[in-house]
Amino acid sequence: MSDESRVIKCAGFRWDGVPVTDYKPDSTLFRDVTRQTIVGEGAEESAGAIVTRYFEVQSGGYSTLERHEHRHTVIVLRGRGTVRLGERTHDIASFDAVYVAPHTVHRFRATEGEPLGFLCVVDRERDKPVPVRERGPD
Repeated sequence: MSDESRVIKCAGFRWDGVPVTDYKPDSTLFRDVTRQTIVGEGAEESAGAIVTRYFEVQSGGYSTLERHEHRHTVIVLRGRGTVRLGERTHDIASFDAVYVAPHTVHRFRATEGEPLGFLCVVDRERDKPVPVRERGPD
């Protein structure tokens, strides 16, 4: 895609022309998560300094417990679940917003029985996440 203004249509939480990919193909530290990069990454894309992605965590699934230097914002679009931020766990649901500050250990989990889907806005230039070892239930 070029850096032209456009509308990217969505049906059923799938955006036209945007492939659904594995969350992190090189890791086994998560369960049942996919992602779609809607705007901002790829050699042909020059959408400025941000990347907008949609993640979907299937019922009972979870993202990697990790930390990194960059910040990001998450807006829940569907479902219910929890987010761990540091040592605290919070319930989240549709239209809740989550800000993850730099160096904060975090993980998203979907509630049993329904997927958790959220948009994530992040800087294009960012460090790689560092997995964190479990110290107890989250």
